[in-house]
Amino acid sequence: MSTPNPAIIQSMQRASALLQAGNFVAARSLLEQVVQAAPGFVEAYRLLAGALLAIGDRDGAERSLRRAVAIDPNWAPAQAALGELLVDSGRVDEGERALRQAAAHGSRYPRATLLLVRLLNDLGRHAEVVNLTEASANEARADLDLLHQRAIALSATDRADDAIAIYRRLADAAPDNAGIEMLLAGALDSAGRHREAEQHARRAIANGANTPEARYLHARTLIATDRTDEAERLLREVVEARPRFADAHNNLAQLVWMRSGDVAAATEQIDRVLHSHPDDNALATIKANLFAAAGEVRAALASIEERAASASADVPVLLCASQNALWSDAERALGYAQRALRLAPAGALPNRAVIEALLALGDARSAVDGAEKQLRLQPNDQYLIALLATSWRLLGDPRYLAYCDYPGMARGWTIDTPTGWDSLPSYLADLRESLKRLHTMRTHPLHQSLRHGSQTAQNLLDVDDPAIRAFFPAIDGPIRRHIETIGHGADPLRRRNTGGYKIAGIWSVRLNAQGYHTNHVHPQGWLSSACYIELPRALAGDNPGREGFLKFGEPGYPTQPKLEPEYFIRPEPGLLALFPSYFWHGTVPFGGDDTRLTIAFDLVPA
Repeated sequence: MSTPNPAIIQSMQRASALLQAGNFVAARSLLEQVVQAAPGFVEAYRLLAGALLAIGDRDGAERSLRRAVAIDPNWAPAQAALGELLVDSGRVDEGERALRQAAAHGSRYPRATLLLVRLLNDLGRHAEVVNLTEASANEARADLDLLHQRAIALSATDRADDAIAIYRRLADAAPDNAGIEMLLAGALDSAGRHREAEQHARRAIANGANTPEARYLHARTLIATDRTDEAERLLREVVEARPRFADAHNNLAQLVWMRSGDVAAATEQIDRVLHSHPDDNALATIKANLFAAAGEVRAALASIEERAASASADVPVLLCASQNALWSDAERALGYAQRALRLAPAGALPNRAVIEALLALGDARSAVDGAEKQLRLQPNDQYLIALLATSWRLLGDPRYLAYCDYPGMARGWTIDTPTGWDSLPSYLADLRESLKRLHTMRTHPLHQSLRHGSQTAQNLLDVDDPAIRAFFPAIDGPIRRHIETIGHGADPLRRRNTGGYKIAGIWSVRLNAQGYHTNHVHPQGWLSSACYIELPRALAGDNPGREGFLKFGEPGYPTQPKLEPEYFIRPEPGLLALFPSYFWHGTVPFGGDDTRLTIAFDLVPA
């Protein structure tokens, strides 16, 4: 490519100034003259694409970028701009290829790598991000945005400590940077280290990060440390300052719901904003999901279906409608899911919604194809494994029995008596009292499996209580014995068995009379659990109805034909049930007037 003459260079400088000033029409006209005069000048085509894109000519921008790439396939800025344009246009596969070619030039154009890893994180392909950012993360002057994307990926691949270390490194390098302090607070909060997160969030706000986003994160840490009055006041201030802040509304609605059990009170603030902004799909979706969590599926569908019927419906609206239509009209649910998939072909949630609707319609063969395709991208996703296994069960495929070997993979173990207690019953009595002090909510959280009960907001790993701290050595032996018993193999459980484990999340659940867990899986786990601390009297004796039993194999969504539970574990005080996180599991409701208290946690391989 020859060097442009001085007149062309001057025209490029004028065009760049016009673009910076926002005069895109004049910039386009000048750049069109430049590419006519110097048809081999790659950078002119890239700037022309920017001007065309700014005035809404996406097709013209793509043609200009493709011309630039044809002239010099190794010019990373043009390849990256083309990739970004294709991704934004929904052509994710093409866009990824262009971004990968641009990123191959490494340090010559680091923005290409940043665009690529952002895309991969958005697609849930976090392991690839970790690999792509390994070398650059160790550079002395590593890019802040790239390190942030690496930290996101590390958190998503069970390396929260490494993600936190990145933010600590950045905070040490810029101790007065309130934004980095907030990133550290967010990473700590995501890792369940809520007390530390609260301290950093408070410090960041004091140092100038007093934005709605910062106060929202602070409120989240307050909820997780059981300071709910302060959290509710702060969330109300946030939504008052920014009425269409959907995440803040979602957390406020959930908090009010859990504290009161009153749907009207929980949706009051959302209804007020929707009255002024009836086009706000995000808030309407939150409201519908709240109805669904309260057991009012018909009300949930009624509140969202008019929006879903609109040609302008977005992905969250369509997915919400699909989920709630699934129980009454699987054909309609499939239609909503397919529309969502057309809008976001690479989206994990639209793909899963289509599979769910196919199973509800009895099209298990198509469901197998969809699940296998998604598992190639996310091979350890427990929900996708559950969908595939369910499809096999409907087809009578023998591979189902290898994946769902209930007697060999799910069993109960008695926990050990920890040091400091002379018997298991005396320890369970103290643990019961410690846990009950943490159950301050009236009813269950949104988007969780339990019904008619409460769940602790605190991460039990972060609770400073002698009986709760003693729980971890009490379960260590049973967990290790279970891991040794399941052994190694090719199925999704055994192939990940390293012999070690790490607790990925731990909480307590208190079920009231007629309480139960809906059938569900734990998508981010490996092994999941239920440890029984206190049981209702209804579970004693013969119990022919299996009240309160842990059941396995009954899917959490309708299938055609309907599938029944295949395996049960009977609860006992001090019993720790361990099973693959991809097993559909729930509980049989129990009667009487007393409660059931458990601890549950997820494990991932160490």
